[in-house]
Amino acid sequence: MSKFPFQVHVSLAGDKHMRVTWITDDKHAPSTVEYGKSPGRYDAKAQGESTSYNYLLYKSGKIHHAVIGPLDDNSVYFYRCSGIGPELQLKTPPAQFPISFAVAGDLGQTGWTKTTLDHIKQSNHDVLLLPGDLSYADYLQHHWDTFGRLVEPLASARPWMVTQGNHEIEKIPLIKKGFVSYNSRWKMPFEKSGSSSNLYYSFEVAGVHVIMLGSYTDYNVHSHQYKWLKEDLSKVDRERTPWLLASFHVPWYNSNKGHRGEGDAMMTDIEPLLYAARVDLVLTGHIHAYESSKRVYNGKLDPCGAVHITNGDGGNREGLAYKFINPQPKWSEFREASFGHGELKIVNSSHALWSWHRNQDDEAIQSDKIWITSLFSSDCVHP
Repeated sequence: MSKFPFQVHVSLAGDKHMRVTWITDDKHAPSTVEYGKSPGRYDAKAQGESTSYNYLLYKSGKIHHAVIGPLDDNSVYFYRCSGIGPELQLKTPPAQFPISFAVAGDLGQTGWTKTTLDHIKQSNHDVLLLPGDLSYADYLQHHWDTFGRLVEPLASARPWMVTQGNHEIEKIPLIKKGFVSYNSRWKMPFEKSGSSSNLYYSFEVAGVHVIMLGSYTDYNVHSHQYKWLKEDLSKVDRERTPWLLASFHVPWYNSNKGHRGEGDAMMTDIEPLLYAARVDLVLTGHIHAYESSKRVYNGKLDPCGAVHITNGDGGNREGLAYKFINPQPKWSEFREASFGHGELKIVNSSHALWSWHRNQDDEAIQSDKIWITSLFSSDCVHP
């Protein structure tokens, strides 16, 4: 039992707002966040909501969600949850370029995970993107709690924007529906983007429109997700957000022998929408190896297609996927089976630097680097 709030993490919650999530063992603890720009001085207070869930013999603590704001851009705030416990601090993202994203999929909670998190901490990122497979709890709910404690130092200080992977499903037919733990603990701003599901949503930050999709919820042309995505893309203003990113769990472009063909059905239905909208970059996980692509669409090199990054090797317990298909496909730029994380530094409306940092010998060695020119600044996007 913990006297103080724990497993604190923050996420973006609409323009100039952030959601703080935490857990208390005390079921009477208030869902309040006090915050301000000076240590120990809180000139604002937000009232939130709480939930909890049972899973077989497991009962969660009281899970709190509170939205704070409006907040100043690119600023440090000090805050305290439930009126007690240690003071934490977070930094809000900038309002304009440059902005830096850290990217790590399939995190888990191994020694490699800890190394990945240590390296990400050194990256001076503004937002972390996690394309599925968070805790690897796999029905053992206390592993969600140990994961929450493991990531709290980073996740309480910078917004974490996540989507679900196969290890979040945790469905027991006739007994428990899927994604109960994930949806209870990792609430994302889906309502803000007009989505009816926490499993897919979009958000905007500093000139970037980011779409987080669900590989494990319906995506066919008659589904809610497909209709929502089509509507969301129709509202994108490339003058305001010249960069357009998408992230989901199962990759479409992957030359590893692991999980062959698992993304094909989603690719058939969804790729034409992303291509028509001129998505710049697609970030995925699932495959426990790193791979970057050239611009590609429908299996062929295409100057107006997206760059695809497979990033499913944050540190999971299942190990690395070493076997690649040969010869290497023409669209495949670089591939390597190693643990690590990616960094996306969007410099301005036309240029971004993607870099891959492997955890070799416990050092964040930069193994791959790509300068990406936005489609907005090319002939592919017409006003």
